[in-house]
Amino acid sequence: MRKGKERTPIEELDTERNLNRIHLHALPDSWEWRTVEDAGINQKNAIVDGPFGSNLKVSDYVEGGPVPVLTTKNLEGNYDDVRYISNDKFEELKRSAVHSGDILMAKIGSCGKTGIYPPEKPPAIIPANLLKITLNERYERKYVFYYLNSEFFQRALRTIIKATAQPAFSVTNFRTLPLPYTEVRMQKRIIAEIEKQFSRLDEAVTNLKRVKANLKRYRASVLKAAVEGRLVETEAEIARREGREYETGKQLLERILETRRREWKGKGQYKEPAAPDVSELPEMPEGWAWGSLNGIASLKGGITVDSKRNKINARLVPYLRVANVQRGYLDLSEIKHIPVKESDIADLRLEYGDILFNEGGDRDKLGRGWIWESQLVDCIHQNHVFRARLYSSDMPPSFVSWWGNTFGKEYFSREGKQSTNLASINLTKLSALPVPIPPLAEQRRIVAEVDRRLSLVRETEAQVEANLKRAEQLRQAVLQKAFSGELVRDEAG
Repeated sequence: MRKGKERTPIEELDTERNLNRIHLHALPDSWEWRTVEDAGINQKNAIVDGPFGSNLKVSDYVEGGPVPVLTTKNLEGNYDDVRYISNDKFEELKRSAVHSGDILMAKIGSCGKTGIYPPEKPPAIIPANLLKITLNERYERKYVFYYLNSEFFQRALRTIIKATAQPAFSVTNFRTLPLPYTEVRMQKRIIAEIEKQFSRLDEAVTNLKRVKANLKRYRASVLKAAVEGRLVETEAEIARREGREYETGKQLLERILETRRREWKGKGQYKEPAAPDVSELPEMPEGWAWGSLNGIASLKGGITVDSKRNKINARLVPYLRVANVQRGYLDLSEIKHIPVKESDIADLRLEYGDILFNEGGDRDKLGRGWIWESQLVDCIHQNHVFRARLYSSDMPPSFVSWWGNTFGKEYFSREGKQSTNLASINLTKLSALPVPIPPLAEQRRIVAEVDRRLSLVRETEAQVEANLKRAEQLRQAVLQKAFSGELVRDEAG
């Protein structure tokens, strides 16, 4: 039988200068509240974190072993992707040794992320951002693992997390957090029932993730077909059927180049853009032409972000960073501001339809981008984001951006410059990007068809995300019942 009344709040949790009160939910009569510390084996360092950063330096790592050093990433389940230290270094750091079956948790950064070190793995070491629990025989590891992943525990954990540069909590406070105890026999039954119900949810989640992956592949295939001329009927085919002439991509390019000559504001004498190298590019449909990016658009780098910028006669304006410019969309969830003079704002202000390209990052992210749609007033861009402004307002910028995000990926990867940590492209390489130019009417049909198909993809993706969120809510509901004594009844009670 469950108790009808609520337990009183936990006595007191001293979280170093702060008192928190954690509300404990009701437990069956045969259960009791204990602490995380009670679950540890009766020996020194049963619950302990990794060595201080200076005690485990980059120079301590050795090639190939023998002792693994775990990271937060390993808590996702892959314990093979590790670095190693020597046996001598392990002996020096063995206070933080991890053995198979130990429970692991992130205590800095992704606080509360939890894993179990698998059986048959060699002894390992944890770094300063992880802790480990070696359990005593009164606790089943999966019972504790599931409770640590429940919202009951995560809510309690949040009361001891300090909001510093990175979220973090101390092992001392962690040991005092509440943990419901029931006899091992019940723990095993609870584990079995949790896993029975989770297996159904896991199957549903696997299917949803498969749908999500298929949608991603379908999206890529739509864009690939669009820029290859296979998505809609070509203007050449329609014109031939209707017995009329049409403006070819080559003629459109000539019109654009004439506009470019007329509006030229660059330094020195006007120079015609170099013809793109198309020797390794796919064959174009009838009526299409090849141009270079700087032949159809004016390109510009952005402002250098410097904390020492002169703020006199300047005002704060929003600016786009590399993190804001993703492949096929803009992430404007976090926008930073910078003091800029009015003359620079006028020069760098983004306009509707500007095409954005990232200058640097990981090699597979070079040149990624999307179009600006005037989401913010007076927004500019930093020097690691390039802007391309089409000379023809009739030409849809999304077509050019799709090309840059599909076939352009290979070009940027090949032409990018690699430094120690990052890859980058310069304005010269971006300028030379070959761009296919279909007839204008065909471009508009392509854009309309892509928008139609991708709108259906977005709707389906939204449904998938909603169902994944619901699956996680159901998972938490199972854990809530499990650790309230409602999932498995005590037959002896």
